[in-house]
Amino acid sequence: MRAWSVPRHGPFARVLEVADVPRPEPAAGQTRVRVAAAALNFADILHIAGEYQERTPPPFTPGLEVAGVTDDGRRVFGPVALPHGGFAEEAVLRTTWPWPEGMSAAQAAGFFVAYQTGWCALHHRTTLAAGETLLVLAAAGGVGAAAVQLGVAAGARVIAVVGDAEKEAVARTAGAHEVLVAPGDLVAAVRELTDGRGADVVYDPVGGDGFDAARRVVAWEGRLLVIGFAGGRIAEAPTNHALVKNYGVIGVHWSAYQQRAPELVAAWQREIEALWERQAIDPLVGAEYAFDDLPDALAALEARQTTGRVVLLAP
Repeated sequence: MRAWSVPRHGPFARVLEVADVPRPEPAAGQTRVRVAAAALNFADILHIAGEYQERTPPPFTPGLEVAGVTDDGRRVFGPVALPHGGFAEEAVLRTTWPWPEGMSAAQAAGFFVAYQTGWCALHHRTTLAAGETLLVLAAAGGVGAAAVQLGVAAGARVIAVVGDAEKEAVARTAGAHEVLVAPGDLVAAVRELTDGRGADVVYDPVGGDGFDAARRVVAWEGRLLVIGFAGGRIAEAPTNHALVKNYGVIGVHWSAYQQRAPELVAAWQREIEALWERQAIDPLVGAEYAFDDLPDALAALEARQTTGRVVLLAP
């Protein structure tokens, strides 16, 4: 079968190659699917480079979540079991969930990681309460847009931060109450919107300069959620600043729960699907790429030129 392969770790533009590989064989408890669509995540870039927290030895096929059809004809979605990732004709899923009625293949492919990360962050690593203010950085991306929707569903006031007018429209579609477009001074802009108080919860998938600004605008007894480092620089948190403002810096390593506490992941997915059923969330698909265009899709994702979920269609 055709699959994108990582023969050695390195930048995706240098090491990714299309290969003819054997059909993947699922282990006990796993499920093989014919891929209909596979969602891209920033973590795919890190996996390919060998820089993710959980290093996958080459050769492997990347792609962390898919929607597809099982050997016995069931339509499902879920997270893959590497090394048999989703950027291929067939993949192996760690767990499966029924493909929700009314979802496109592209939506179903991206229905797991982004919403799971958001639910874990907002309802497990902290508790976002109705009436609190949630500040979401990179709010038009797949992870950010999901966090905006989950925040609105929880009854929070959501302030979204985006880079341009096109992304502003995406954040508003996701339900953000206020949108800050490329604010020159994020701290001043958020303080103005919150009467100087700041944000109760900050959702930060960016790191770097975004984190530096976020810690200055988090409210007294607020919570700063560290989701990822799409900005490229891993920021440092001065502990004296956290002490003076009495806020928490909280790590969110969601993927670890798949092995450490799969029962929590299952419970969170039931909550997320309940939101879908009552139309409180709606997965946003920003772009669909042909199978052979995976490097272009990853390049757009790395350059933060994308909105919503970016999806690779089946070959």
